[in-house]
Amino acid sequence: MGKRKSASSKAAPRKKMEKLETAFCCPFCSHAAAVECVIDLVQEIATASCYVCQESYSTVPDALTEPIDVYNEWIDECGRVNEGVPRRRRPVVCKLFRCSCATNVWRASGGRRAR
Repeated sequence: MGKRKSASSKAAPRKKMEKLETAFCCPFCSHAAAVECVIDLVQEIATASCYVCQESYSTVPDALTEPIDVYNEWIDECGRVNEGVPRRRRPVVCKLFRCSCATNVWRASGGRRAR
């Protein structure tokens, strides 16, 4: 004689996977959700392009390529191109008038030297 199956032996439901993003922030104009990735496996080209500043990046996709992969490859390429280039420091701007004249920056900082 065998045991009866208990109610707890039912299979657990599968967790749904989160969907990946398809619209991304542009690395050039910093516009949110402005980059769209299009993958054409027939012509073997994947393109990420910003509709605001018209910058684009193209690469050769494979069967497993997703839009996030194209975007990340673009970001990595931007990092490789900018490697060794000194970063620009943001200019000191006064808080009162949003200008960069030395007198107003000095006054806005409370008489301390701005860095």
